[in-house]
Amino acid sequence: VAIGGGTGMGVLLRGLKEHTSNLTAVVTVADDGGSSGRLRRDLGVLPPGDLRNCMTALADDEALLTQLFKYRFGIGEEVRGHSFGNLFITAMTEITGSFEQALAVSSQVLAIGGRVFPSTLEDVCLTADVRESDLQPAQRVTGESAIPSGRGTIDRVQLHPETSAAYPDAVQAILAADMIVAGPGSLFTSVMPNLLVRDIAAAIRSSRAVRVYVCNVATQDGETDGFSVDEHVSRIRVHTDGILFPNVLANNCYKGSLLSGAEWVKHVGNANGATQVFEADLVHEKSP
Repeated sequence: VAIGGGTGMGVLLRGLKEHTSNLTAVVTVADDGGSSGRLRRDLGVLPPGDLRNCMTALADDEALLTQLFKYRFGIGEEVRGHSFGNLFITAMTEITGSFEQALAVSSQVLAIGGRVFPSTLEDVCLTADVRESDLQPAQRVTGESAIPSGRGTIDRVQLHPETSAAYPDAVQAILAADMIVAGPGSLFTSVMPNLLVRDIAAAIRSSRAVRVYVCNVATQDGETDGFSVDEHVSRIRVHTDGILFPNVLANNCYKGSLLSGAEWVKHVGNANGATQVFEADLVHEKSP
């Protein structure tokens, strides 16, 4: 079971599918930006973008249907910026009467090697308490897409409603898993929203699977500025009241040029002593 969202999740799934088809992706539905955000606001559907990314990652990259699902319209006032896959899932939600059935049909159309589930089917909103300095009170920032643009350090993120029910199939997959992998991806806006669904965190905690957190190789502007591996691990522990992932996979190769404002994420301590950190060269040579 892989847990997360965004582009990091797709990278992980593309690698894992080379080793097994027994894969389940548990994906955040807190996205409120881009094409997904527009569909969410205009039509009241759950944001399909991260789920669609995971489906195409598990499908045959060369297949025409996969390319079609990835296609993003560049012209036309109403459809510009939308991906075909997002529109397809939205249309299937209307036709089948349920978002989960739309995901199932979309998975069949793409003939994916695995399953893709939302962490919750509720209309959730992500908020963050952002502090510009230690001398100033934290300010509340509302919306997943707005959080990285907040000025300052993120103290804490919250999912509303806090009692959002987990998607039952996602919980069952976690409890039956041999391995559970969270990340890589945006710590506060892709990975954390799944872990803030209480039954998801409880299932991970109860699982006998090998549990691994894959730490990002670089910091993210507006989210994890200056963070080490240990700070990433600490923030997950604080938000979930314990050690969900006893094993951490971290990068130890710092070669290549990062995006402007990004820094290498390095392991500098003992990750609070409760986790085992495995270090390896995780950097893509051409695009670190």
